[in-house]
Amino acid sequence: MTRIQREQCTVEAMIRLYCRDHHGTGVLCTACDLLLAYAMNRLEACSFGELKPTCSKCQIHCYNPDMREKVTTVMRYAGPRMIRHHPLMAFQHMIDTFRKPWVN
Repeated sequence: MTRIQREQCTVEAMIRLYCRDHHGTGVLCTACDLLLAYAMNRLEACSFGELKPTCSKCQIHCYNPDMREKVTTVMRYAGPRMIRHHPLMAFQHMIDTFRKPWVN
């Protein structure tokens, strides 16, 4: 699995966890589905590719301000809960945070 694919799986798990706990449906609500699609597109278009740092350490913020705020809200909620729900993803993401951001 590539770095981008791993990041996509992690973001999807976080959005699903957030939606389940905040919107109470068994499937993603429309707003969370749109956020997921936006995040997937942004990750696919990431110019860093396999050298990509975690989004929180990235020097380029490719999300528009509104979506960035939504993703930040989701990550603040779901991040600490990932250890219990998806421990391997959480561990890998933690390791990725130690990766030095790509610099010109």
